[in-house]
Amino acid sequence: MTEFPILYSFRRCPYAIRARLAIAASGQTVELREVLLRDKAPDFLETSPTATVPCLKDGVTVLDESLDIMLWALGRNDPEKWLQPDAADSEAMFELIRLCDGPFKRHLDRYKYDTRYVDADRENERSKASEYLWFLNSQLGEGDWLCGSRTSLADYAILPFIRQFANTDRAWFDARDWNALISWLEAFEISALFRQVMPKWRTWQAGDSPIFFPQRPLLPDSAGG
Repeated sequence: MTEFPILYSFRRCPYAIRARLAIAASGQTVELREVLLRDKAPDFLETSPTATVPCLKDGVTVLDESLDIMLWALGRNDPEKWLQPDAADSEAMFELIRLCDGPFKRHLDRYKYDTRYVDADRENERSKASEYLWFLNSQLGEGDWLCGSRTSLADYAILPFIRQFANTDRAWFDARDWNALISWLEAFEISALFRQVMPKWRTWQAGDSPIFFPQRPLLPDSAGG
């Protein structure tokens, strides 16, 4: 039996979602192992240097940064040219992602999980995070996507975090005047790609039969009749 790369994942984690998005878009196949974060499997802890998801093991290579996993997948196949932005250079595209992963994510965490931080003021953190969202809204005002007329790495690296922010208080989010941002997120949430990466998987335990991602179609001789 062919051995596939192994992806340790957690369905709702935005970092894991972005990794699965790139893997699905690239047409790669991995063995998906859903991790229970409050009771992490020993095999996962032995594999991931940081004990965080997502973590990809490809032979002896281990990647435990979500952006590295995206680049791993797209480096093998990039049919939609996510790594070749339409109306921006690569440096500008990666800067959008850096701002998401840095300042925005910090404020998002302190907004969503404000009780975990003794010095966090929920409304202030939401306001600070919103500065980045208004910036994205202005970027989207020039086209349907962040870097031009078609999707790029920036869109799918950032959208899972915008979804997490929005779902913290969806009524408040939808009442803002960032109409381009709302449309961008809604298009993502109803897309076939998003649905492909968000089914519910059973928690993996050693000895379980493998779950392949994306789900492989049935072979003709195994299809039910």
